Amino acid sequence: MIKLLVFDVDGCLTNGQISYSENGDEIKSFNVKDGLAMSSWIRMGNKAAIITGRRSKIVERRAKELGINFLHQGVHNKLEVLKEICKEEQLELCEVAAIGDDLNDYSMLKAVGQSFTPADGSEYIRSISDVVLYNKGGNGAVREMIEVIIKDGDLEEEFLKIWN
Repeated sequence: MIKLLVFDVDGCLTNGQISYSENGDEIKSFNVKDGLAMSSWIRMGNKAAIITGRRSKIVERRAKELGINFLHQGVHNKLEVLKEICKEEQLELCEVAAIGDDLNDYSMLKAVGQSFTPADGSEYIRSISDVVLYNKGGNGAVREMIEVIIKDGDLEEEFLKIWN
């Protein structure tokens, strides 16, 4: 059974575009439906982590809003960080589901119990992922991932009960 969800940011939680304002501020857009599913997963008593190669105050803010348990930014080796989280939480990698879209997610996705990639993930990542989602990154891919896990784990009643 999946107990921890791991999310990449650029290309999964966002559409992968990085915009800068005239003042040099970074701008990212997140999908509210992804966020609702993520916070629902956490409200069910499960854990969630964001592991990303970039650093951004925007991601820090989003993680805090959603109640993300673990936030690791500026990560070069995502699998190494994930193993540390699993050790801390006394979880096996087979109890982890992760979503990633590009080469820096490769080793992590190969190691987890269930791997996902958005429809527009790299061909290399699509070829090793357990599930290639219909939605693109930033456009509901994370929501789709969570709904697959909820259905596969026979957790729909618990998931929907949060909002009844």
